[in-house]
Amino acid sequence: MLSVLRDAGWPIWPLLATSVLCLALIIERLFSLRRSQVAPAGLVTQVLEMVRNRQDTPEAVARLERNSPLGRVLAEVLRQRNLPREEMRGAVEDTGRAVAHDLNRYIGAIGTIAVVAPLLGLFGTVVGMIDIFGSYSPTGGDPAQLAHGISVALYNTGFGILIAIPAMIFHRYLRGRVDDYMHQLENAASRTARVLAAPAAAPARRRVDEDENLFSPRGAALQDPLA
Repeated sequence: MLSVLRDAGWPIWPLLATSVLCLALIIERLFSLRRSQVAPAGLVTQVLEMVRNRQDTPEAVARLERNSPLGRVLAEVLRQRNLPREEMRGAVEDTGRAVAHDLNRYIGAIGTIAVVAPLLGLFGTVVGMIDIFGSYSPTGGDPAQLAHGISVALYNTGFGILIAIPAMIFHRYLRGRVDDYMHQLENAASRTARVLAAPAAAPARRRVDEDENLFSPRGAALQDPLA
């Protein structure tokens, strides 16, 4: 390995630093985007049970917000459930955008590395070509310098491509994973909002039915003792 680094020349060091950074970001994102970290199983059911038992105190909602990104969205639904539908939707969407921003953290950097790594490899290729042309002189060429220039050019090109391919793969994979999580969070928020709205809608429907019975001809006959 040391001989490879020596033959690749100094341009290989930026590539190595880039590869270490890329690996660290990928590991961090894979750890942070685990399902248990983002959308714990059964959390929606727990929240609905908490509401049914009237345990949705401000302290409980604050704990829910700290639980996970899904908990953060559901906590916003609970806080804004008494607002008109459009205002509630806007508040929850704002929280969703903030959650999406957090989930996408560092993924853009991985994509940038996938683009920059081949350029760094190309830079190493140019440095190697300069060494190759520098090996020629009117009295003849220096075989050792020529071989070193070729090594620098080829090693850096290969390392740049080697870094870019997995970086691009993980960039696409992580973006898809975040999109899938955001779809799940949106569905969970919609489901929770519908369930929370149902108890409030039921009394309203009962009042409408009573009004219809009271003011309909049949209802009037039932209410008037002289009929």
